Amino acid sequence: MNKTLKVGILRETKNPPDRRVPLTPPQITELEELYPDVEFFVQPSDIRCYSNEEYEYLNIPLKEDLGDCDILMGVKEVDRRTFIPGKIYMFFAHVAKQQPYNREMLRDMASLGNTLIDYEYLTTNDVQRVVAFGRYAGLVGAYNGLRARGIRTNRFKLKPAHQCRDLEEMWAGLRLIELNPGLKILVTGEGRVANGAVETLQAADIEYVTPEEYISRDFEVPVFTRIGPGHYTKHRKGRQFDFGHFVENPGEYESVFYPFTKATDILIAGHYWDPRSPVFFTAEEMKHPDFRISVIADISCDIGGPIPSTLRATTISDPFYGYNPQLGYEEPAFIRNTNITVMSIDNLPGELPRDASLDFGRQLMFNVLHDLLTGTQSSMLTRATILSEGKLTDQFNYLKGYLYE
Repeated sequence: MNKTLKVGILRETKNPPDRRVPLTPPQITELEELYPDVEFFVQPSDIRCYSNEEYEYLNIPLKEDLGDCDILMGVKEVDRRTFIPGKIYMFFAHVAKQQPYNREMLRDMASLGNTLIDYEYLTTNDVQRVVAFGRYAGLVGAYNGLRARGIRTNRFKLKPAHQCRDLEEMWAGLRLIELNPGLKILVTGEGRVANGAVETLQAADIEYVTPEEYISRDFEVPVFTRIGPGHYTKHRKGRQFDFGHFVENPGEYESVFYPFTKATDILIAGHYWDPRSPVFFTAEEMKHPDFRISVIADISCDIGGPIPSTLRATTISDPFYGYNPQLGYEEPAFIRNTNITVMSIDNLPGELPRDASLDFGRQLMFNVLHDLLTGTQSSMLTRATILSEGKLTDQFNYLKGYLYE
């Protein structure tokens, strides 16, 4: 029987290399059973976390030329030189906020008549994302924060997360470490990323305390707390905090974060930050003698954002640098105790690519792929479609200047 729809899994081409996949080999075989009119092909790759042999073992064809596929799926941005005219592409495009570094990529897609579906904008009717790697960013980001603490204090050693076979091995290592009594860890954020960070801290048997206890008390065991904007901002005119109002009017709020800096050893930043929002603290405040934070695991990685020491993104192979608060610039990691250790990797899920890919593929299968593979028109797919046959869709028409000028 001839297949009526062909789907290609792209080789990742972004540098630094990303080893994740949108669908694992077993997930593809399950999809082919569920949708007998659909056939999958996989571009060979030497870096993918699932080897070519794992796909071949399950009789999933490897194919360099995906020109006869209808839909092409990847994870990160696609090399501009590889676009095939007229195809439907699905990946994290990073263009909807008018990112300058992907402008030419979007222009090429438009000129070739491509359709672009961006995972980031696959949402429910109440604008909740249905596919994301955020949990794994949080899981690994918190682990890296603890790993940095171990290196700084020479108290324990954790292997890099990307050297762990999987999440279970990463967590198993955490159960062997010994943290200082009274250590305090602060997690910012209320979404998937922060949830993942909390999972890792709980795997290390670190006790949760309320934000009020965290600020006001000392403890004989390591503890953590978690805060959202209701804890670290206040309305300038005294209005009672309302999250919806904060989201719509972040410029009306000011930071009340500073007391947390006097009580925190490790800051794990997993928040969403709007550029109109107040910063957490200033570079000048980081010079104060009572500024206690020594490790900042900035999972959100908002360069020029709420955390002044986040000067750049770091990499999986070189995750840390030192921030000299008195001079306000970067130095090599761990060269002096007075520096703050910064981790700001912007592709953290890539450290546990097999686990992260498995979870991401499940989300796609449960929430998205039925409509995509059956050609069903859905509001979810419509909301995530930036280009349709080379033309900006109505909801992304604001990109017209970015795309054409």
